[in-house]
Amino acid sequence: MAGNTYGTLYRLTTFGESHGAAIGGVIDGCPPGIELNTDAIQYELNRRKPGQSAIVTQRKEPDEVQFLSGIFEGKTTGAPIGFIVPNTNQKSQDYSHIKDVYRPSHADYTYDKKYGVRDYRGGGRSSARETISRVVGGAIAKQMLPGITINAYTSSVGDIALNTPYQDLDFNLIESNAVRCPDTALAEKMEDYIKEIRKQGDTVGGTVTCVIKNVSAGLGEPVFDKLHSELGKAMLSINAVKGFEYGSGFEGSKMKGSEHNDLFNADGSTKTNLSGGIQGGISNGMDIYFKVAFKPVATIMQAQETIDSHGNVTEMHGKGRHDPCVVPRAVPIVEAMAALVLADFYLLNKSQYI
Repeated sequence: MAGNTYGTLYRLTTFGESHGAAIGGVIDGCPPGIELNTDAIQYELNRRKPGQSAIVTQRKEPDEVQFLSGIFEGKTTGAPIGFIVPNTNQKSQDYSHIKDVYRPSHADYTYDKKYGVRDYRGGGRSSARETISRVVGGAIAKQMLPGITINAYTSSVGDIALNTPYQDLDFNLIESNAVRCPDTALAEKMEDYIKEIRKQGDTVGGTVTCVIKNVSAGLGEPVFDKLHSELGKAMLSINAVKGFEYGSGFEGSKMKGSEHNDLFNADGSTKTNLSGGIQGGISNGMDIYFKVAFKPVATIMQAQETIDSHGNVTEMHGKGRHDPCVVPRAVPIVEAMAALVLADFYLLNKSQYI
């Protein structure tokens, strides 16, 4: 299986399955001498882990990271950083009913057709538990990015949308509720809606908005390795993501150039930021902001018509522990992937001026 590594200089390779012994990864290219705050790394994992609230999967996992290499006396050594996060609460029997059946809109069918074999227990390698490794890699990347802040938050659940400009939001409120929405009144509506959807045995999608501040001008490479194209690739690699837009996004296509152009101030900043902090594929020093769309989780607790591995039409009913809405737990994953992208471009930029 190819495609398990992301990055050029700061590289993360992940391994493991949902119901295997552990999820893990190897980070190559992390500079030596970075003093790591391991509590901060665990904090990010706690934001992603299952069982943290009534609106997520009730699988109980501590998701505690164990570092195997590349760190000595609290600092990175420059050697590969190896780590694992053990799986401790697998209930593989919950998936025996889909051993020979494909769940609609899941990776079951495509994995089977591509590899001729699939791990049906929780989706195996296609499970979102793989994102544990991304969160670890991103948490370390955050600690090597000088002065840069990355804040993601839930901006919609179903039709319930937060339309307040990010500049008017208090990011300190993101972690004050289970939905991770910085508008507490709207967060309550979102939470109630997710609970209702769960009672119906259904799922719902939503969006995550991410804001990156204090990125200096000059990150990104022209043509094929543009900063926004790498951010798009990183976000679209996350399970259940269906769309990505940055800056004005699709709304910008409705505007005139005279409305959309970001006019300069004398210091090089711009009066508006419809470019989303990126021009020509390179950061311009303004805030980078983008939105990521997540589909409803494919596994629902309702009867659905499907086919089995022999092509017979059959009916299946979802079982097991699943998120009714993946968005709240996706917030730290979006931040982690953004950090991986920025760390890679940060090192690439430094390498050009040695």
